Amino acid sequence: MESIDQLRKIFESHLPNPAITYCLDLWHTIPFSFKVQKPRASKLGDFRYLKDRKVQTITINSDLNPYQFLLTYIHEVAHLHTFLKHGSAHSPHGVEWKKTFQNLMAPILNDSVFPKDILIPLRHHMQNPAASSSRDLFLMKEMSKYDLPNEFKSEQIFLSDLLPGKEFLLSGRKFKKGVTRRTRVLCEEVGSGKKYLVSRLAKVKPI
Repeated sequence: MESIDQLRKIFESHLPNPAITYCLDLWHTIPFSFKVQKPRASKLGDFRYLKDRKVQTITINSDLNPYQFLLTYIHEVAHLHTFLKHGSAHSPHGVEWKKTFQNLMAPILNDSVFPKDILIPLRHHMQNPAASSSRDLFLMKEMSKYDLPNEFKSEQIFLSDLLPGKEFLLSGRKFKKGVTRRTRVLCEEVGSGKKYLVSRLAKVKPI
């Protein structure tokens, strides 16, 4: 497990400075192993409770901007606290986790930690937090303004911002945007004609 000095160095590279002490205090209260991972398309962070381990592990993707990194960190720490208090007899993102997440976010849900353009949708999001902040279009759009510099990402936009009928690249494959169905968009793969439901929050490269 990392020392507090090692953890501080990691946090100084990834978190907003005003939140570092609070995040270290959370680790000190209930220690866990913390890893920064290579970007994963399917998730921003991860926590898995293993009964045979005295010290649990939390991982977060390395490419997140400081505010997304902070939100993901608290999200995963909330999972740890919820499991320690309630065991496995609860829904992963149920009432117990939501309440814990809200309580842990409360001390930093202010404009000394988050920019006001993020804070407004974040406060709304935290009234009933979802399993993933990536499902909140307004919040993700504001968060994305602070993404780390990346030449390829700078050419991407949210699928929701692309006009119907326009073509785009996603994971190296070419698609045409179709109709939106709630949180997903029916898209047709160019060439094969196969239809796929793609999250409206997917970052795509317009053609």
